[in-house]
Amino acid sequence: MDFRMGEKSDEFAKEVADFLDEHLTEEVVMEAHETGTVHNWGFYKAMADAGYTRAAWPKEFGGQERDPFEMAALSDQLNLRHAPTDGSSVTLMICSTLRHVGTPEQQADIIPRGLNGEILICLGYSEPDSGSDAAAAATRADRDGDEWVINGQKMFTTLAHEADYVFMLTRTNHDVPKHKGLTMFLVPMDAEGIEIQPVHTMGGERTNITFYNDVKVPDALRVGDVDAGWGVMRVALTFERGGSMMGQSVRLVRLVEEWAKENLAPNGRPWIEDPLVRERLARANMLNNAGALLGLRSADLFNRGELPGVEGSMSKLFSSEKFLAICEDLVDMLGPEGVLQHGEDDAPSAGWVEHAMRHAVVTTIYGGTSEIQRGIIAEHGLGLPRTRKSDRARNS
Repeated sequence: MDFRMGEKSDEFAKEVADFLDEHLTEEVVMEAHETGTVHNWGFYKAMADAGYTRAAWPKEFGGQERDPFEMAALSDQLNLRHAPTDGSSVTLMICSTLRHVGTPEQQADIIPRGLNGEILICLGYSEPDSGSDAAAAATRADRDGDEWVINGQKMFTTLAHEADYVFMLTRTNHDVPKHKGLTMFLVPMDAEGIEIQPVHTMGGERTNITFYNDVKVPDALRVGDVDAGWGVMRVALTFERGGSMMGQSVRLVRLVEEWAKENLAPNGRPWIEDPLVRERLARANMLNNAGALLGLRSADLFNRGELPGVEGSMSKLFSSEKFLAICEDLVDMLGPEGVLQHGEDDAPSAGWVEHAMRHAVVTTIYGGTSEIQRGIIAEHGLGLPRTRKSDRARNS
C-alpha cells in the first residue's frame, strides 16, 4: 500500500484541529488528568455531533467513510491534544464488534446510541485470579428461562462507574475445555446486584473492581452463541489491537523537543544543540514513524473489510513496548527533573513525561500482554509451534 498521507488527510486533520480548538478546553483535559476518569460526556457528544464517532463507518450508518489515513489523522489530532477518549474508544470498538457478530436487534439498538454519544460501554474480561488468562474466567452465567443469572467479579472494569453496559465474558459450561465454555453478554450497569469499587493505578487512572450478585440479564443481550464467547471476544480484541499507540508518544516527543529548544544547557546553549539530546529525539521519532506505519497497515486491512489478526498483534506489541521505551529514554535524558510530576515547579514539559512513563507500563498489558502478542505472531504469523507450558502448568 502507499503510505503517503495525502492532501485529503491533511485537510481532515485541519478540520479536526479546528474542532478541538472549539470543544477541547483545558478544563476538560485537566479534569481527566486529575480524576483519572478519561472520559467526558460533553466532549463525547460533541464528537458524535461532528460525525467523528462514525468517521470510518459506511454511509448506511450515517458514517463518513473516511479512509485509514484520514482516521490516522483523526487519532493523531486527538492524541496530540490529550483528548479524553478512553470511554468513546471502547464503546466504538464494541459497536464495531456488534456490527460483525451482534443480532439485528442489538445492531439496531446499541450501535446508533453508541455512535450518537448517548451510551458508554466498558469491558469485563479480567478477573482477580486469572491474570492475563481471560479464558480462565470464573464469573458464572446460569440460564433461567429467557434470562441469565450472573455471579462473580471482574477486575479492571475501567469506566464502570460511568458506563451503561459492560461487555462481559462469562462461563456458561464447565464440562468443556475452558475456551469453549464461555459466553459474552452486554450487561446493563444499572441492573440490580452490581457493586462498583474504585481502584487507582500508578498511572493515575481510575479503574474498578466490580461484583455481580444474582444479576439478571435478558437473553436478548447475549452476544453470539452460547459457549461461543471466546470467538466474540477475539473479534473485539482484533479491533482493540489494530490501532497504534504511537500518537501518545508523538505528542510526548514534541513536548520534549519544545522544551529542548526553549531551555539552556550549562554551556548556555539550547539543549536541542546537544548531540546526545538530538540522538535520543531522533531515535524516538524513528520509532514513532515505524509504529505509525504498523498502525496504518492494520487500518488498511480494516478498510478492505478484513480483520488484522497477526497484523494487529504486531502493531500492538511494537507500539506499546516502544512507547514505554521512549518514555524511559526521555526521562533518563531529562535527568532528576524528569521525574517531577505535572504541576510541580521546574517539571520539564509540564511533567507530562513522568506521567506518560507511569501510564505506558499498562499499555504493554491491556488488550493482551506482550507475551500473548508474541505467541500470536509466532503461531499464526510464522507457523511456529505453540509455546510450551511450564512444568507447573502441565502438572496442575
